[in-house]
Amino acid sequence: MDSLLIYLIDLFGTAIFAISGVLLAGRLKMDPFGVIVLGSVTAIGGGTIRDMSLGATPVFWITDTNYLWVIFITCVATMLIVRRPKRLAWWILPVCDAVGLAVFVGIGVEKAMMFQDSALVAIIMGVITGCGGGIIRDVLAREVPMVLRSEVYATACIIGGACHTSALLMGCSNDTAFLVGVFSTLFIRLGAIRWHLSLPIFALNR
Repeated sequence: MDSLLIYLIDLFGTAIFAISGVLLAGRLKMDPFGVIVLGSVTAIGGGTIRDMSLGATPVFWITDTNYLWVIFITCVATMLIVRRPKRLAWWILPVCDAVGLAVFVGIGVEKAMMFQDSALVAIIMGVITGCGGGIIRDVLAREVPMVLRSEVYATACIIGGACHTSALLMGCSNDTAFLVGVFSTLFIRLGAIRWHLSLPIFALNR
C-alpha cells in the first residue's frame, strides 16, 4: 500500500474530524479559541491517547506538525465558510467522516501491532484512534458521546479492527490486512449511514 496515499488520507481524515468539532463548537456558540480547541481534540485526540498508551513518544503530531497546520487551517476555513448560506448535501460530511474513521482505525491497529503482539490490544487501539477524539469532544461539550449511544460507529471500528488482526493472523501481508480492515470498517459505517442502522438501546423500566 502506498504510504504517501495513506498519509494523505490520514490528513484528509484529520481535517474532516476537525470540521465536526468546529460545527459542534458553532452550535455551542464558542469563541475562536474554543472552536480550535474542540476541532483539535476531535482530530488528534484519539491518536494522542493511542501513542501515549503504547509509549510511542513523542506523539505523532509533535514529530509531524503538518497535522497541526491542517487542523488550524481547517478550523479557520470552516468558521468562515459555514457563515455563508450555501449548504452541502447532508451525506457528504458523514461519508467523508466514514473514510477518515476507517483509515484511522487501520492506522491505529497497524501501529499497535508494531509495539506489541496482542490482537485484542490492537483492536482496542484502533477503536481509540477512531473514536477517542470524538469522545473527548463530546465530553468537553457536555454531551453523551455519540459512540456510547445507538450509532453504529464504534461497532464498525471493532469489526474492522477484528478483520484487520484476523487477516494478519491468517498470514496476510501487512498491506492486505490493512485494506481488509479499512474496507470492513468503511462498508459497515457506510451501510449504517445509508440504511439508518442503529444498535438497540438499554433502558430501565420505571
